[in-house]
Amino acid sequence: MAPQDYTRRSFQAAAALIAVLVCVAFIPPQTICGIPLRRANILSDVLRFDDKEAVDETLPELDDEFSGDFHRFAGQLDAGEAPLPADSIAAEPPAADTLSAAPQLAFEWTPADSEPPTEPPTGDTARLLTTLTPIEDFDTLADGPLYRFCARLADTARRTPVRIAVLGDSFIEGDILTADLREQLQLRYGGRGCGFAPMSSPLTGYRRTVGTRSAGWNSYNIMQRRTTPEALRGDYSVSGWLCRPADGATVRWTGSDFRRRLDRCGVARLLFISREPSRLELTLNDSLHRTFDIPASEALRQIVVRAPVASLALRVVRGGAGFTGYGVQFEDAAGVTVDNYSIRSNNGQALFGTNPSVNAQIDAFAEYDLVILQYGLNIMQEGVTNYSAYAARVEKMIAFVRSCFPEAAVLVLSTSDRSVKSDTGFAPMSSAPAMVDWQRRAARATGAAFWSVYDAMRAQGGMERFVANGWAGKDYTHINYAGGRQVAYALVDALDARVAAILRQRQQAALPEPVLDSSKIAALDETMNLRPQPIEPR
Repeated sequence: MAPQDYTRRSFQAAAALIAVLVCVAFIPPQTICGIPLRRANILSDVLRFDDKEAVDETLPELDDEFSGDFHRFAGQLDAGEAPLPADSIAAEPPAADTLSAAPQLAFEWTPADSEPPTEPPTGDTARLLTTLTPIEDFDTLADGPLYRFCARLADTARRTPVRIAVLGDSFIEGDILTADLREQLQLRYGGRGCGFAPMSSPLTGYRRTVGTRSAGWNSYNIMQRRTTPEALRGDYSVSGWLCRPADGATVRWTGSDFRRRLDRCGVARLLFISREPSRLELTLNDSLHRTFDIPASEALRQIVVRAPVASLALRVVRGGAGFTGYGVQFEDAAGVTVDNYSIRSNNGQALFGTNPSVNAQIDAFAEYDLVILQYGLNIMQEGVTNYSAYAARVEKMIAFVRSCFPEAAVLVLSTSDRSVKSDTGFAPMSSAPAMVDWQRRAARATGAAFWSVYDAMRAQGGMERFVANGWAGKDYTHINYAGGRQVAYALVDALDARVAAILRQRQQAALPEPVLDSSKIAALDETMNLRPQPIEPR
């Protein structure tokens, strides 16, 4: 029997497959379980479709670990109540005769013969970029929180601390953007140190502005709060990280030369809760040692080291079972401190899972002058233009931040420029301008300040140029350190412009009143027809 020829069947199968794919190309974009799917168009080179109208132009309800908690906390804010931490239960107040003395909250270590480094700021407000993207302040008061923050920057002669907290997502992870914001502000207005550094985190290796080596710690992130031990769930702060040590756990932080003014600083603040009596051993610059015996308390504590700090090590000798570690704030006794509180995949709702009491205690130790909110990147979807629901959430975030840091100005950063893959390559995400507008509306409604990262990036060529210059990743979404520098420079220019305006006002106010002689006064009176008139007799 002669072998059968299947060539004809192969051509038939191929033709049938092509016919099916062509038909599929004409199926408009669909949404399955809230997830938008793009058109499967294999004929993109010859067939073009306008799918803009096919996309639902409303923002789908967020479905993450904090969606349920958001409504609970937001409702408390509407009612004027202070939000309680997740999983917390209000306890009956103790009887009067059981009240103990207030615990010691701060412990000081100032080694003898140690002079913290001090360097005068330059005060330079020269522009770093050619195009200025100004800050929009929607506060109705002329001397509102943002004005007071910039006035503190202008008061470089007073040499007082100026503290900034930057709350954001993966866009600033690893100190991207904040590294250059910190460097330039410290060069202009004084200060040293990398700001906040956690005791332990899987992400410490990605951060180049501080060296962290730890052993014997379990670290927990607020985005996985359900897997956090129940006893710790109410301890989260705006940093989003908690660390529980075993007895003998160690951590060592070292300065960095990745940016200027990071190699050393003058003050280190160790933040922790010790619910059981604990013994902590600190080592400063690998040479000086000090042991602290910490009594048990529910309160947040701090150990403040005032000395030139190039490295700092901590060993939990005992009491690890009741110890909640946060991290260290490396700063100076004066000048600018910038704390990076980035939480990957956070759209801002994780704020409501933090303990407002812990946040307020951190603020009591070192009061913040400015809190920057950088969110929105994880919310945007191509074709979606109605972000009113998210704008309402941003308003709640601003209210929550103000309840924790009442003296701080709040600056809302818009989402960044972003590109998405289309049939012809990458193109600017059409929904980005809409998100920027809704974020601006939220800032305006709450009297906060607003700055457009999107406009700053578009002024420098947009995400397309950022990727071409190696300033952003090939995902056309996340900037890298080089891109963060460009955005940070634009923000520094915007802050400097406000500081320069305050300095000009002060200079004008300090000018002496002009002195006119009698002839000039007479000439001025003649011009204004203010010559003295004769007194008519009665």
